[in-house]
Amino acid sequence: MVNTAVTLCGVKMDNPLIPASGTFGFGYEFAELYDINCLGSFSFKGTTKDPRFGNPTPRIAECPAGMINAVGLQNPGVDKVISEELPKLKACFHKPVMANVSGFSVEDYAYTVERLDAEDQIGWFEVNVSCPNVHGGGMSFGTSPKAAAEVTRAVRAVTKKPLLIKLSPNVTDIVSIAKACEEAGADGISMINTLLGMRIDLKTKKPVIANKMGGFSGPAIKPVALRMVYQVYEAVNIPIVGMGGLCTAEDVIEMMLAGATAVEIGAANLVDPFICRDIIEQLPAVMEKYGIKEINVVDDDGIIIDSTEEDVINNYDMNSKEQSKEFVDRLKTQKTFVQDYGPRGKDESVWRKYAADNLKNGGFIQGGYDPEQFHQNLNEFVIPRFSLSGKF
Repeated sequence: MVNTAVTLCGVKMDNPLIPASGTFGFGYEFAELYDINCLGSFSFKGTTKDPRFGNPTPRIAECPAGMINAVGLQNPGVDKVISEELPKLKACFHKPVMANVSGFSVEDYAYTVERLDAEDQIGWFEVNVSCPNVHGGGMSFGTSPKAAAEVTRAVRAVTKKPLLIKLSPNVTDIVSIAKACEEAGADGISMINTLLGMRIDLKTKKPVIANKMGGFSGPAIKPVALRMVYQVYEAVNIPIVGMGGLCTAEDVIEMMLAGATAVEIGAANLVDPFICRDIIEQLPAVMEKYGIKEINVVDDDGIIIDSTEEDVINNYDMNSKEQSKEFVDRLKTQKTFVQDYGPRGKDESVWRKYAADNLKNGGFIQGGYDPEQFHQNLNEFVIPRFSLSGKF
């Protein structure tokens, strides 16, 4: 049985699926349709310091491969979220939840996070820096490494909970912004937010959306999201929550191969409210297609710190057996090492194991394959990251 569990910024999740903020409300609406505790978590509706009615209507425009929205962060404000929304959420969802926070000044962000910090059910903060800075000419905080870092530092100062910064793709260099957030204290990156888009009504000759422009999401943006997640993964040493156009279990695995530790499903929830539940049910079978039998993450000392195998005990010392000690010793002098064929597992099926790249933060990753799948993967030399905890 494939293990779908992941660990995001130190918080264990049963699977990597997270409905995205703005597409799942505060959860209890969806709880009327299915048991939402099957989710890894979910990111609740973007919350601001003060109540917001949002933008004028119409706010939504359909597109052939997605949709444009300009809802405008409509929410009841942090006080009512705490007093009214979170108690209703707690009654139907019994796992850590992700709190999505927006603001229009650095002080707004810090105030809202500090107010929410005492809520036990909040496992992570997801800080949306795609908002206009009212004290900075209206330019989005997320378009500047300096501004994004300023928000990160201010929020970091008021919470010890895991902090993810949600980045906008509407920038020239998303990598520099991600690195600035990491240096300022972010525990993770959430990406990508929507692309800026527009539609025009041919009859009226005017924009379909009252706000003229809005956030474009849906299947059409997936290649952009994959590219950006891959670029940021190569540049930072903190986990990434990947999103953008994901609609299937195959999409989820593709995003995690690009470097994401967990994923968010956004626009697809608005098309099919059961989509996250269905993907979770389909994910193990799709993962099996890769032929992965075992993946272990091992630290510099040869200690297993994460594994896809439920019967592999964390903290197992690979130096304790002659065969695995050879594996550890060889990896100290070379980047990769392929073990000989040999009996592995409870049924002593024949596997090969090899280690891919040394990990960013030390240690290595070890994969176990059946012989046929091993030869298929050897040239590509890729071990899927979807079953790991984001430690590399």
